[in-house]
Amino acid sequence: MKIQFTLTFKDINEPEFTEMIVRALEPDNLDNMSTTITKDNISMEIKTEKIGSLIATVDDYLINAKIAEDIVKKTKQK
Repeated sequence: MKIQFTLTFKDINEPEFTEMIVRALEPDNLDNMSTTITKDNISMEIKTEKIGSLIATVDDYLINAKIAEDIVKKTKQK
């Protein structure tokens, strides 16, 4: 079975902040992942054949996004 999943980020208040975080995570993208940045949102698409792989990938991505968000917020404070 093929699984396709799209995770969409939308920050109407600070879209450049969200883009900064997503761009920081792009080097970790695997071959089955792609990121699309538009004026209105940022989408990350994952394609896989196993639901367990999808869950693990999304979990890792969200944890890394939280860490990147914390780092960006800390650097903006100084």
